[in-house]
Amino acid sequence: MDFRRTKPSVTPGSVAPDFTLPSQSGEPVSLGDFLGNRPVVLFFYPKDNTLGCTKEVCAFRDSFEDLANLDAEVMGISSDSVDSHKGFAEKHKLPFTLLSDQRGKVRSLYGVPNSFGLFPGRVTYVIDEEGVVRNVFSSQIEVEKHVEEALKTLESIST
Repeated sequence: MDFRRTKPSVTPGSVAPDFTLPSQSGEPVSLGDFLGNRPVVLFFYPKDNTLGCTKEVCAFRDSFEDLANLDAEVMGISSDSVDSHKGFAEKHKLPFTLLSDQRGKVRSLYGVPNSFGLFPGRVTYVIDEEGVVRNVFSSQIEVEKHVEEALKTLESIST
C-alpha cells in the first residue's frame, strides 16, 4: 500500500503562503505584491474551458464590481498554461488575473485536495490585507457559492 503524508492544508487563521506565478500575460505575480494594501480572493479551479470552471470564473467576473468595491484583488489559479489562460480570459472578458501553476507547486503549498483522487480541487481562500486567511471554501459542484462566500467574508472583515 502507498501511504503518503499530506501537507496540512491552509486553514482560517493561517498566514497565507507567498508565491510567484506567471499571469495570462506572462508577467510574474506574487501574492506579496498585494498584502499590506488590500485583501485577496484566491481561487483554485480545475481547468480552463470546462463547464463548471467557466461558470465559476464568470460568476467572479459578474461580481467583480462588488468585489472591487470591497477593495479585493481577485486571482484564479489552475495548472493550465499561460496561453490557455490568455485565451480563456479574453473569451470570457475576465477583469482579473489568472495564474499558471503548471507544476502544481502552489496548489500543493496550499494543500488543495484532489476531488475523488482524480480532479484538481476547487477551493477559494479569502486573505485579509495582513496575509491572514479569513475563510476557506471548498466545493467542486457549488461553483457560484465560491463568490457568495468570498463576498460575505470580505464584508465581515471590512466593517
